[in-house]
Amino acid sequence: MRPDPRTAIATVCLSGTLEDKLAAAAEAGFGGVELFENDLLATRRTPAEIRERCADLGLSIDLYQPFRDFEAVPPDVLAANLRRAERKFDLMAELGVDTVLVCSSVSPDAIDDDDLAAEQLHLLAARAAERGLRVAYEALAWGRFVNGYEHAWRIVRRGAHPALGVCLDSFHILSKGDDPRPIRAIPGEKIFFLQLADAPTLPMDVLQWSRHHRLFPGQGDFDLTAFTGHVLAAGYRGPLSLEVFNDVFRQSDPHRAAVDAMRSLVALKDSLGLLDVPAAPVPTGFAFAEVVGDSGLAALGFARTGVHRSKPVELWTQGQARVLVNATGEPGTVGALGVTVPDPAAAARRAEVMLAPPVARATGPGEAPLTAITAPDGTQLFLCSGRDWIDDFVPTGETAAGAGITGIDHVALTQPFDHFDEATLFHRAVLGLEPSAVTEFAAPYGLVRARGVSGAGIRLSLDAALVRRGVWAPAVKEPQHIAFSTDDAVACATALRSSGARLLEIPGNYYDDLEARTGLSPDRVGALREHSVLYDRDEHGEFLHFHAELVGARVFFEVVQRIGDYRGFGVVNAPVRMAAHHEARLSSVR
Repeated sequence: MRPDPRTAIATVCLSGTLEDKLAAAAEAGFGGVELFENDLLATRRTPAEIRERCADLGLSIDLYQPFRDFEAVPPDVLAANLRRAERKFDLMAELGVDTVLVCSSVSPDAIDDDDLAAEQLHLLAARAAERGLRVAYEALAWGRFVNGYEHAWRIVRRGAHPALGVCLDSFHILSKGDDPRPIRAIPGEKIFFLQLADAPTLPMDVLQWSRHHRLFPGQGDFDLTAFTGHVLAAGYRGPLSLEVFNDVFRQSDPHRAAVDAMRSLVALKDSLGLLDVPAAPVPTGFAFAEVVGDSGLAALGFARTGVHRSKPVELWTQGQARVLVNATGEPGTVGALGVTVPDPAAAARRAEVMLAPPVARATGPGEAPLTAITAPDGTQLFLCSGRDWIDDFVPTGETAAGAGITGIDHVALTQPFDHFDEATLFHRAVLGLEPSAVTEFAAPYGLVRARGVSGAGIRLSLDAALVRRGVWAPAVKEPQHIAFSTDDAVACATALRSSGARLLEIPGNYYDDLEARTGLSPDRVGALREHSVLYDRDEHGEFLHFHAELVGARVFFEVVQRIGDYRGFGVVNAPVRMAAHHEARLSSVR
């Protein structure tokens, strides 16, 4: 096993003043920071005071950045650039930082001449070396003439100075689709610094993509495990450092964002085999879902089959679907999920390493000692082994009338907008759930982003409104729902309607369009129309689903049938369902 690399974070990743950022980085466990020049300019602390503050917090200053538009310029511009560099070297000495990041030029003064660039970078490195400093040259993806890491390395090699090396930035390399494997040929001692950022795949200008949409490792689409593996294989021994420009992170609580950032590096190290930590458990199924307050489950064919020995909690079941109804907490919410894992103790150890907040809970005599952690949206996740927790409930003797519900298919949890990407990483790092592609759709009251995370036995749908809603939006705070599985959605809907369940009514326009765009037979569309069952399909199979009206303030239930290997959540139908829910809610309060 390789040595565990140090961790660092660029101050530009976090919100607040420089003081806020340093405190958050230290509290999250980072060993160092990249000091972004704008943060220095905005603080009243002197460089010496910043150095002292970092030392007090246990932080090293590993990089000063950025120094722009230096190389391949005419003599008069070079002279001015060298004067500017000397001032920065003075500043770095006061800060106690030994490496400066020099970005490839975007200046109109720059000349397309590698020999000149190498010569001038050699001169800069020579002056830096006189002060015990180093120059890390980085190819910006939008650099005027140098925009690839291999090109930057050729110039550094030609510059031939011990104090001149390269900085490798995963975004600048992977955003352009460059092959990272040749990194292995760069001598490790010439890789002066490594900056890591993930990102979603977006068809947009690379500069805007970089400045607004970077993510922490594990939150986007880049293969940072392979990328970082190439860098370490080359012999790099510096810190794993995050440089993430993201509009959401830079307006979020810096302490929470810093923990999210650290979790991303812990998970990355684990994927590289650098940590001795239990493997991700990959839950095999839902042990239970918990709702708070009145549930309306009886109308869906569930029976109250148990009462907790010491807590005001009831167990309702139908088939393999088990729902706990808790009398305490915020009414009308999904308060907790129980997930079945092969080894709860190992899963709990992994959760601790991955910085998952533990839940303090009281356990009565003889009750199952379940471990629980808190997800980013506040939902408690209980790590269960089999059905031992059921013994905490005294049987009532009631049996479910049943309506064809067989289990829990998935649970949808609306995420606070600021924590959507954090939630993806959390469930991936802690539980081993793999994310699907992000989907965005126009809902009746604004744009919604959705992403599924799933494993061998459970599926979660993570949703977030992209724009914070105003007074015009429906008064449903962050709706959540539990989706039950059935083998026959039409038969299940028929049974539930006949028993008086309040199911959503879907407009006829939907079914007229469904028949036109899918080519389903009129008889099949007619059956779906009669029972307000929605329909979707992908290349793997079909998806039928229908919904009950809201229970309380936020929760509703869905029943779904998967035919074949359909892998989605019927997101295409979400706007229709949302409008129907809104209409039903308005009708209920008139």
